[in-house]
Amino acid sequence: MANQSPAVNPFETAQRQIDIVADLLHLNGGVREVLKVPKRELTVNFPVRMDDGSFRVYTGYRVQYNMARGPTKGGIRYHPQVTLDEVRALAAWMTWKCAVVNIPYGGAKGGVICDPKHMSIGELERLTRRYASEIAPIIGPEVDIPAPDVYTDAQTMAWIMDTFSMQKGYSVPGVVTGKPISIGGSEGRGEATGRGCSYVVREAAKELGLKLKGASVAIQGFGNAGSVASKILADEQGAKIVAVSDSKGGITNPDGLNPHAVDEHKRKTGSVVGFPGSKPITNDEILTMKCDVLIPAALENQLSAKNADKVQAKIVAEAANGPTLPEADTILFQKGITVLPDILANAGGVTVSYFEWAQDLQGFFWTLDEVNQRLERVMVGSYADMRKQAKAHSVHNRTGAYLLAIQRVVDAIRIRGIYP
Repeated sequence: MANQSPAVNPFETAQRQIDIVADLLHLNGGVREVLKVPKRELTVNFPVRMDDGSFRVYTGYRVQYNMARGPTKGGIRYHPQVTLDEVRALAAWMTWKCAVVNIPYGGAKGGVICDPKHMSIGELERLTRRYASEIAPIIGPEVDIPAPDVYTDAQTMAWIMDTFSMQKGYSVPGVVTGKPISIGGSEGRGEATGRGCSYVVREAAKELGLKLKGASVAIQGFGNAGSVASKILADEQGAKIVAVSDSKGGITNPDGLNPHAVDEHKRKTGSVVGFPGSKPITNDEILTMKCDVLIPAALENQLSAKNADKVQAKIVAEAANGPTLPEADTILFQKGITVLPDILANAGGVTVSYFEWAQDLQGFFWTLDEVNQRLERVMVGSYADMRKQAKAHSVHNRTGAYLLAIQRVVDAIRIRGIYP
């Protein structure tokens, strides 16, 4: 995706965000300490047989951040730049994300340091099954439920579910979410992150008096969340998609791009770059171009003190995790730009994952309409809860969302007490 600064430690960012809210909530040292560290971390080093018969040792992580509100939930990413601190930060953000939409989960995250773009399907399957075996002692429907993330998908989840089930001796569909529908996946899960994001953009636009019909939308990162959000905003709200990008570069057209045609072009060529009738634009330029709605849907640390004052959008909706640094938040707030923070804007994915898990546990499945209606109800209600907190404390939306989420986690910690 776009360049990210190696100097920024995402876990330090996550801890700074906790401190800001802990001060506002007047939390004492003990509870604050519990909030700032993960409950459990597992690092695994495991061999994988490559196609040429050789072995390679890979390193993987699973971090379970907080279990006060229920079993932990969070994706698994395959990426060459995965670090333990990144996984810790993402697990913390998952904790707040689950709490902000009020679903009964704590947060977790996993990652394997690998480059899936240079691995065959057989190598990826063997890596996934071995990683699943290594983390199997600490995952399960009542403990920790993984899901797809960067460069993992429904097939990855099917391999994990099968590996875990083989070890148990019976099928355990509820061990992961984001599975294919044929083995207990949920309708609507694939597009849930982008759809949830489009719902909160709609609510924010309503509050600002911004008509989405004809409004210009720029999207950094045309992966699952970015492409789905662009299609829903264009098809259901009449918005005009003026720029999109992926890891190879971006394209723009002030008259609007057809997101379905761009998606088709990306499927055929491997990138949005070179889409007919578009001009090239960089990932960095997309962040600061003139538009009504900006959706950062790539990697973390994109908006910083360096470029935040150049942002021209009215709404910044974070479909990615952690794209905005704390100092950029302050600048955007002072500029009067509405930021829809990641822990709300991209919580559609974990919300429908929760629906999938609930359906698996009861063996009773819902229609696509039922899933989308329930998702809309959760996202609209959570947006209203966040705005209430932000207004009550005269703070920006991220702090409002964190106030809501952290208070819910603190309530659970306090009411449960410390055992033994």
